[in-house]
Amino acid sequence: MTVVLLILSVITGVFLGKHFGKKEKLAKNLLVLSAGFLITICLNEVFPQVYTSEAGSSLGIFVIAGVLLQMVLEALTKGFEHGHFHHHSEHNILPMALMVGLFIHAFIEGIPLANEEHQLSPYLLGILFHNLPISFILGAFLFNRKNESKTSPYPSLLIVALFALASPMGMLLGNYFNPDLQPYFLAIVGGIFLHISSVIIFESNKNHNIDWMKIGLVIIGVSLALIMHLFHHHPAAGHSH
Repeated sequence: MTVVLLILSVITGVFLGKHFGKKEKLAKNLLVLSAGFLITICLNEVFPQVYTSEAGSSLGIFVIAGVLLQMVLEALTKGFEHGHFHHHSEHNILPMALMVGLFIHAFIEGIPLANEEHQLSPYLLGILFHNLPISFILGAFLFNRKNESKTSPYPSLLIVALFALASPMGMLLGNYFNPDLQPYFLAIVGGIFLHISSVIIFESNKNHNIDWMKIGLVIIGVSLALIMHLFHHHPAAGHSH
């Protein structure tokens, strides 16, 4: 079920991006909403798991490593995760670099899913919520390019397929790791989540004015994550695999 949900979240986002991708405001609003949700999941679910583990006191360096890793990946994706594709010409975002950057990003996020105790865990929902706007932007970029008619659609479909399968592949690999390594992987992904969501939320507006729509969307995203947190059962430490 987890694999199906991961793939569907990407396919749904790409489909919406292909057909509604020219509405940049919609893409921006989806990103901001997901950022509010994601940063709440990060601070309310992921980090508590990290810092209440036996190795918690020494895992800060792995959180920082996740932040730095995401900064490196953004050199390949050119800020796709933040919705910055419209700030660059199509020649500045090479499909191969985009494919590699997004694949690594999603692959690493999938590794901790192997040791999640519940199918619809907050961590999984965070990834699903995160996948939708990124896939929306990906679909908008790949299938609405000016030079689309001059290129084969297959490379675009390949990028979508690899992105959709990246997290399931990471989850598959995670089954071969010692469950005791779960806090370390969560710390790295927590750093990735923290960086992405904070950049989306806190990057400056053009005129440095208060954006009430943005604030409202963040509050909605945070509220959804908090409601989910209240109804989610948080078991004691242990693994069910």
